[in-house]
Amino acid sequence: MSQSIHIEIDRLEGTLLRILGLVERRGFHIDGLELYDLGEDTRGLTLTLRPRDATRSFDTLGFQIDKLYGIRRVPAPQATPVAAEAQKISA
Repeated sequence: MSQSIHIEIDRLEGTLLRILGLVERRGFHIDGLELYDLGEDTRGLTLTLRPRDATRSFDTLGFQIDKLYGIRRVPAPQATPVAAEAQKISA
């Protein structure tokens, strides 16, 4: 089961390396990665992750990400009511 995590990272030396290293050390596979500009000093990062085994928790990983310097988790975008209605109709 994969899950996406949305993160804002500051353009500081080693920021991307810190987040990728944490994810790997905590027992998650990186299935996808998207890096995009959010402004002069900030980038957005979307990671699609899969735990190596059932003992790995996305919640615990999120708390550990929150402790990293220069990195902030962003809540996942919620489906708009119109999009949710369209999904119900097409189902």
